[in-house]
Amino acid sequence: MRSALCVIALALAGSARAQDNIVQEYPDLPALKQVELALGQDPRVLGAKSRIGFEQSNQSRLDAGTYEFNVRMGIAQRRTTYDGNFKEWDVGLERALRLPNKGRLDRDLGTQGVAVAALSAGDAMHESGRVLLRLWFDWVRESGLLALWRRQTELVKQQQSVVARRVRAGDAAKMELNLAEAAVAQTQSAVLQAQTRESAARQAIAHMYPAILVPPEALLLDPQPVGATLDYWKERVLVHNHELAAARAEVKRRETMASRARADRLPDPSVGVRYSYELDGQERVTGVYLLVPIPGRARAATAQGAEVQIDAAHQHEADVLRRVETEIGQSYTTATGTFDAWSQLRQAAEGLRKHVELTLRSYQLGESGLADVIAARRLAVDSELAAIQAQVEAAHARYRLLLDAHTLWPLDPDEGRDGHATH
Repeated sequence: MRSALCVIALALAGSARAQDNIVQEYPDLPALKQVELALGQDPRVLGAKSRIGFEQSNQSRLDAGTYEFNVRMGIAQRRTTYDGNFKEWDVGLERALRLPNKGRLDRDLGTQGVAVAALSAGDAMHESGRVLLRLWFDWVRESGLLALWRRQTELVKQQQSVVARRVRAGDAAKMELNLAEAAVAQTQSAVLQAQTRESAARQAIAHMYPAILVPPEALLLDPQPVGATLDYWKERVLVHNHELAAARAEVKRRETMASRARADRLPDPSVGVRYSYELDGQERVTGVYLLVPIPGRARAATAQGAEVQIDAAHQHEADVLRRVETEIGQSYTTATGTFDAWSQLRQAAEGLRKHVELTLRSYQLGESGLADVIAARRLAVDSELAAIQAQVEAAHARYRLLLDAHTLWPLDPDEGRDGHATH
C-alpha cells in the first residue's frame, strides 16, 4: 500500500514545483470551498474514485497471487486373484509456486493499476472543472446581457417620457411617440428573452453542481491578459495534464503486462505431498511430487498479444499528446484574441455611447429626429452586446488556461486546503 501511494503521489506531482500549484480566490468565480465540494460530489468524479478502490483490491489480489492449496483425495478397491479384495485410499496436499520474477511483476502491475486509476480520477475532476467553468461563464454572459437590456429599458422609458411631454406641448409629432413606444416594447421583449436565458443558465449550474451558490447578478470584471508565451503555457499544462499522465502510465502498465506474459511462457510448477493407504493398511506410502505444465501455443499467443497492446498504448499516448497540444494552442489563441477583440470593442462601445449622447442632445435642440436617436442607440446597444460577449469569452479563456495549468482550482487529492493562497 505504501508503495502504491508513493507512485500515485509521483504520478500526480510530476516534475511540477509546489509553488506553481498555489490557487487563489477570484471575485468573479465561485468560492473555492464551493468548487471543491461541487467537484467532489460530481458522479463522474465519485465513480472514478471508486475505481481506485477496485484497483487497490486488485493490487491486494496480485500481491497475494491466485494460487491456492489443493487437496486431492481418492478411494479405491484393489482386487487380486490370490488374496481377494483390499480397500485403499490416498490423500494429497499441493500448491502451485509462483516464480519470483512473476511475483515481482504482479506487484508492479498492482501498483501501476492503482496509479492509473488515481490519474483517471484526477482527469474526471479536471473535466468536471471544465464543465463547471463553462456553465458559470454561460450564466455570467446571460446575466451581463440581462443587466444591459434592463439599463436600456430604463433609458428608452425615460426617452418615451420626454417624447410624450413634447407631444403634449405640441413640440413633437404623434408619430414620434409611437416610435418611442415601439422602442420600449422592443427592449422589454429583449429583457424577457434575456431573463429566460439567464434563468436557464442558472438552473443548469444548480442542477449539475448544487453546491455552487449563484449570486443574484454576475460580477463582470475587466479581463486580464494572458501574460505569458504559448511555450510557457504548453509546458505548464502538459506537466499537469491527467489524461496524458494516465496514458503514459498505461504504457508502462502494458509493458509490465507484456513482461508478465513473456514470463508466463515458463509455467509455474506445483509441489505436493501425498499419503496413501494400500492393501488394507499393509502398505502405507508417504511421498512428495512435482507437477510441471507443458507450455503450448496459447502462452506464446498471449505474450504476442501483450506486445501488440504496448504499441496500441503508445499510439493512444501520441493521440492524447497531439490533442492536448492542439487544445492548448486553441485556448491560448482564444484567450489572446478575445482579449484584443474586447479591447477594441470596448473602445467602439464607448465611442458609440458618446455618439448617442450627442444625438440625444441634438434631438433635444430640435436639430435631429427621434429616428436618429433610436438608430444611434441601436448601434450602441449592438456594440455593447458584442463587447460583453468578448469580455466574457476573454475571461473564460484565460481561466480555462489557469484551470488546465492547475493554478485556478485544486484538481488533485494533494491539492486544496493547504494549497490555497487567498487574496
